[in-house]
Amino acid sequence: MKSEWFKNCWMVAAHAGEIGDSIVARQICGQKLVLHRTAESGVVALEDKCPHRLVPLSLGRKVGDQVMCAYHGMRFGPDGVCTDIPGQKQIPAAACVPTFACHERYNLVWIWMGDQALADPALIPDLHWADSPDWTVTTGYLHFECDYRLCTDNLMDLSHESYIHKRTIGNVDDESIAEFPVKVTVEQDRLVRAHREMPNIVSPPMFSMILGEETRIHRWQSAIYMPPGIHMTNVGFHRVDRPRESAHMHMMLHLLTPETDGSTHYFWVFCRNYHRDDEELTQSVVRANVVTLQEDADILKIQQGVLDANPDAVVPKVGIGLDVAPVQARRLLHRLAAAEEADRTAIAPPVAMVADGPLSPTGGSLAA
Repeated sequence: MKSEWFKNCWMVAAHAGEIGDSIVARQICGQKLVLHRTAESGVVALEDKCPHRLVPLSLGRKVGDQVMCAYHGMRFGPDGVCTDIPGQKQIPAAACVPTFACHERYNLVWIWMGDQALADPALIPDLHWADSPDWTVTTGYLHFECDYRLCTDNLMDLSHESYIHKRTIGNVDDESIAEFPVKVTVEQDRLVRAHREMPNIVSPPMFSMILGEETRIHRWQSAIYMPPGIHMTNVGFHRVDRPRESAHMHMMLHLLTPETDGSTHYFWVFCRNYHRDDEELTQSVVRANVVTLQEDADILKIQQGVLDANPDAVVPKVGIGLDVAPVQARRLLHRLAAAEEADRTAIAPPVAMVADGPLSPTGGSLAA
């Protein structure tokens, strides 16, 4: 399965708290990088390769706001330009390291892997829930051993929850999520939404934990995708004897960044509007999310292994009705990647915000 990356866009390189005084090595879209935090420039990203003997800079250390190569002690500033070579005063003009634009927003470090002249911070997707004072936010990271598009397939067809995630968010057998119709829309030629209403169902384990009891609930969820790897799962639920306006609501952000053809950085951010000061619940939510996402990682690693053994294979091999949203998501990504290949200045425009918001009880739109 040939890789398909779109680089003229902002991707998540790290949670902001990951980048401190030490060098962090990270590979994105096959490019090995070093990230570190500077006093004046914030987070910077350099190619992880000294131009002298090609030794990874990640083996070195920081000296002030500079990175010093572990092999011969050459130092490079935040702009990638060599500032010092031990034993000589003249610094060759070629003694520099490529850099990549970074920007911090929503407690995330964003990186632009494409044409650096196009790296406009205004193009960062609106994920304001991630640092809003109106939401309780928890975060995490998992490394997935699969192509990031398999993660997108998985997130755009949430019917698998009934089978893979029985311990946390899956419905009981006779109330399979797949039995509830899904409405798929493509909006502004930049976003795919798959919305599903699940009235009067038994609360899944994670929902029972939140409610403090197993009961029957009305539940709805929207899987929202913006290429290349921004996913938002908007969930609402309430007891059947309560009005929709009383719903517990949360937004799970799944932020996928390709590492290689067969591996993915999976950053997640969970934002909730209920029991906001309950630290015990917060830790329970973290544990449940880790269990759920690891179950996804395990099945997708197996799927990736099958594809690796069959390079000409495509998925789905046989299409079914539940594939509509994943197929639409792939089509959007393919269109952007093809446009970038044909024209290196092609970018992914931001989605225009709409008024009523996906975290409203209607579950019907994008912005809050």
